[in-house]
Amino acid sequence: MQRRHLALLSVLALVALAGCTGLFGPEEVDEGKLNENATYDWETETNASITLNRTSYRAVYDIPNNSSYTIYNRDDLGREEGVPVRALRFRFDNGTVISAANSSLTARQTGRSTVIDLPNNSSGQVAYTAERMGKSFATPVYTNGYTYAVTLPPGRRVGIPLLSQATPGNYETDTNEATNRMTVTWSEPVDQRAIRVRFYLERDLYIFGGLALVAIVIGSVGTVYYWRQLQEVRRRRQEAGIDLEEEYEDDDFGDDGPPPGMR
Repeated sequence: MQRRHLALLSVLALVALAGCTGLFGPEEVDEGKLNENATYDWETETNASITLNRTSYRAVYDIPNNSSYTIYNRDDLGREEGVPVRALRFRFDNGTVISAANSSLTARQTGRSTVIDLPNNSSGQVAYTAERMGKSFATPVYTNGYTYAVTLPPGRRVGIPLLSQATPGNYETDTNEATNRMTVTWSEPVDQRAIRVRFYLERDLYIFGGLALVAIVIGSVGTVYYWRQLQEVRRRRQEAGIDLEEEYEDDDFGDDGPPPGMR
């Protein structure tokens, strides 16, 4: 009996460590985080607009008459996990923007997702901020048929295959010279499971080009040095009278007739 109890406790501990908070119900996101200040661009031409910064991103999604909206991330193993949202806002179709402080707008996080509860089953746009890091960004496609726009941090670019990648592939890019930001846009409805963007700093391109140029110069110098050394060896062999190529040319194997014993 004691072994059974220990086994049960072990299973419960593993479930808790795996983040399966469904056993204990969803956890409400701290209201202070939901009410943090943030500025969102509501005037978007796509159903989903995501603006990346160095350590965070801002997302704006169209909401068609839903009482809630579920978002999540996928880890390196493909498992779903909740998004730690903050600065949550909702914009009605008439332009009114509300926060969690003065409405029923709220968010609750489970082990596998974050559920944003919307006010009065309304249509409009929901916006939130979340953390990110690195030179890449990926997000699941929460609603089939949505169009997407991802604005990169200042000075970041896509376009060089070895340094960047964006999927799906049917995208367009546009650069705002005033902000030095590039926007990657999927103007056709996205029917894949995720949007992924890997980008590079403009200075990375110069570094990469500089390294390639150095490699070319070193290779060229090495080739010239090898060729000169080879020519020097040939010259010395000729001066010593042991040049094999000339020796073979002067030797006619057919002039002496057949070998001894066969004449």
